[in-house]
Amino acid sequence: MSTLRNGLKAGLKTTWSLGKIIFPITLLVTMLQYTPVLPFIIDLVAPVMGLFGLSGDAAIPLVLGNALNLYAGIAGILSLELTVKEVFILAVMLSFSHNIFIETGVALKVGVKLWIVLVVRFGLAGLSAIIINLLWKGGGEVAQYGFAPEAVAAPESWMGILLIGLEKASFGVLQLALIVIPLMIMIQILKDKQYLQKISNLLGPLTRLLGVEKNASLTLASGLVFGLAMGAGVMIQAVQEDGVSKKDATLVFIFLVACHAIVEDTLIFIPLGIPIWPLLAIRVVTALVLTIFVSYMWRKAEEKQKEVVST
Repeated sequence: MSTLRNGLKAGLKTTWSLGKIIFPITLLVTMLQYTPVLPFIIDLVAPVMGLFGLSGDAAIPLVLGNALNLYAGIAGILSLELTVKEVFILAVMLSFSHNIFIETGVALKVGVKLWIVLVVRFGLAGLSAIIINLLWKGGGEVAQYGFAPEAVAAPESWMGILLIGLEKASFGVLQLALIVIPLMIMIQILKDKQYLQKISNLLGPLTRLLGVEKNASLTLASGLVFGLAMGAGVMIQAVQEDGVSKKDATLVFIFLVACHAIVEDTLIFIPLGIPIWPLLAIRVVTALVLTIFVSYMWRKAEEKQKEVVST
């Protein structure tokens, strides 16, 4: 019973903390649609966004998601009328590159170099968007955002604009709560039942596949379950206490950049009306392929260096 109570408390607290971001951002962006400000920004960035198959206004959720977090990015999406293809591309890009300031700080504490973090995260985001845009010819229909209110005619007064903004912002927070609260209860169960260590033990085959030592499994498990930001404490402690090498920490972080908080970061995109299984598959396959490739190249470079030293 205490687990359920603590999980519910954590869920409500998280919803309140994130709602304070989502509500004002959704309200502000929605209202900006009816002013000259948003069109000016759209015209400014439209040529660049076109490279990723996105319209100019899609830059708003990208900026918000990278500067703040996924929830802020989703708040930006909720306030815009985009196609299913555009929302899917944004979801993939934001999955690879979000909350850049906090999560980069975590990477630096774990021992990963700054340039690796930035190149991998922004590189994966940009490259994936370009590939999806070139390969996917469908998705031209307007995305339906869960049970969010349907678009209405442009209001004729500032009061009307404010009411539309409040409506969209309220629905955004409500949908957030419906996902976050059950998620936090599940995380609390994992904590109380000490399942995280069990998950870590089960990840032995994955650590071998990625070419890292088994002592990196706890870092891998915490990132997969809690994400880079929420699992930061566990990750940093595991690196310090379990003696994880800088090489293994870097490889694990490269994997987690593409595939962290695998449950949460997938579920929160459900209200956006996009196919989530392809999103999940893209993240997992990209994480495996990239990390295995980097591990292979790293091992070859080490072997070559040993040969040079021995001669």
